Amino acid sequence: MTTPNVVSPARSASPFGTLTVVPWTTGPTDDAPVTPFLMVYSLGDGSDGPAAGEEALRTALAGMGLPLGDRVVDASEERGTGAHLLVEARRAVLTLPFMKAQCPVPAEWEAAAHDHGYVYLILPVRPWPDATPGEPVSPERLRAFVTDDEVVASAAHIQLPVRRLQG
Repeated sequence: MTTPNVVSPARSASPFGTLTVVPWTTGPTDDAPVTPFLMVYSLGDGSDGPAAGEEALRTALAGMGLPLGDRVVDASEERGTGAHLLVEARRAVLTLPFMKAQCPVPAEWEAAAHDHGYVYLILPVRPWPDATPGEPVSPERLRAFVTDDEVVASAAHIQLPVRRLQG
């Protein structure tokens, strides 16, 4: 399991709150190869409180044309999302209309991203304040959060194409 990467200050003046990025992989299994995931979540510490942060994220995701729930949007087909991902040199550079973040990724994650040609991006509106930036997130805690019915139902899910630097 990798350590989350802080993408804004500990106490955010943003209505979103502190946005944090965490990469992980699943697999391989008999049915699927290693799959790369990336999640952007808020700590719920925004200037107007957690509820306002959730509403701000809902509005931002709606502005990207992203539904909340278990429908996965293929950003290669629905290009108006404004979401872009560059993966190179064990770094993921994620650009969304409301943020840009760099996140270190393990070699296995990078290889899986390039092999698949996409990363599964999850953007929950529900804050995750107990996943402290800079502290390891156990696989069990991560799994419990991302598979929680409420989190799934209130998150945007994107199959995001991976870009590389042209060399």
